[in-house]
Amino acid sequence: MIIKELNGNKPVFGEDCFLAENCVIVGEVTMGDQCSIWYNAVIRGDVHYIKLGNKVNVQDGAVIHATYQKHPTNIGNNVSIGHNAMVHGCTIHDNVLIGMGAIVMDECVIESNTIIAAGAVVTKGTHVKSGTIYAGIPAKKVKDISQELISGEIDRIANNYVKYSGWYKE
Repeated sequence: MIIKELNGNKPVFGEDCFLAENCVIVGEVTMGDQCSIWYNAVIRGDVHYIKLGNKVNVQDGAVIHATYQKHPTNIGNNVSIGHNAMVHGCTIHDNVLIGMGAIVMDECVIESNTIIAAGAVVTKGTHVKSGTIYAGIPAKKVKDISQELISGEIDRIANNYVKYSGWYKE
């Protein structure tokens, strides 16, 4: 893995985190407890800060970045960022699933209890309201989320990634 201090900013990690051997975490990155950063994931806090809450999983090939002097990236608790997703200069609240290959652009706000479908492109400045599912290019609301999806998908995936990371720590 590459954990790199840059311009006096060194990544800070919470308790019980898993970092895959080939992940890259650079600069002003802060993460909470029980996070997992998977293979080939990149979190590059070189141009602005990136904050991850507790129980965030950044799956294989995902990229988290920010916009120079304009838009940091803030990610809440219990968030799953799917394989090959890109999260850039935005705010993601708690209990969110960003699907595989999805793109969330600058100035977006993704409220809690939300799913961004696989392959969706959430264009600059989009405000995704709590309790919705967004899909498509550009991403649009496709329906309201049920409590079953919140517990059956958002919570299940976040909890599973805590479990999976435990396998690698043994």
